[in-house]
Amino acid sequence: MEKFKVSVKLQCSAKDVFTGWLNNASHSAFTGGKAATTSPNEGGSFTAWDGYITGTNVEIFPYKKIIQKWRTKDFSAEDEDSQIEIFFTFKDEHTLMSITHTAIPDGLGDSFKKGWKEYYFSFMKKHFEKP
Repeated sequence: MEKFKVSVKLQCSAKDVFTGWLNNASHSAFTGGKAATTSPNEGGSFTAWDGYITGTNVEIFPYKKIIQKWRTKDFSAEDEDSQIEIFFTFKDEHTLMSITHTAIPDGLGDSFKKGWKEYYFSFMKKHFEKP
């Protein structure tokens, strides 16, 4: 199993990015991906990137932290879900969003780390950039 941590600074409040993560329209918009379905509730399921990513909300701590069970179509049927912990820290007019991704099937860690940066963080920076 593999694990890693990635972070991005966003020009918005922690509340903005936190609530956006758990909202269908916002999640789709700030990732640049196809339609996402999300849930603001613990135990709620989600999909992103046209069903490529699926999972379940494990714990939600408003504006501070989200823990999700997470998998992609790259997982084999035998693979257990991985887990992401997303932390939101607002300081000095920006939010530091950090993702700790654990229990990743061997061989997928590098591509997922690259994916967070290219398919999430790059679009999120543009979405939350202040004029």
